Amino acid sequence: MSRSSAPSETSIAIEYRSPEAAEAILRAIAPDNAGVSEGTSIEAHVDGRTLMISVHSTRGLGSLASTLDDLLSCVQAAEAALKQL
Repeated sequence: MSRSSAPSETSIAIEYRSPEAAEAILRAIAPDNAGVSEGTSIEAHVDGRTLMISVHSTRGLGSLASTLDDLLSCVQAAEAALKQL
């Protein structure tokens, strides 16, 4: 018996102190977004001081949660690096 997974998606918005900071975080996470697994897509852009990220997965909610966790870890690492500048 095979299980099919329902598509799932989420969007997050992270506000930064400036548009430049939001752009720096976007650039830092871009390489990580390129290597997502089949059935998963990540779209990200900056709107003013806000980094907007949308994640879509056809592999189910567990895959979406795992991708989001990895993505937020990358965002956190980029934020820490930006604070050191």
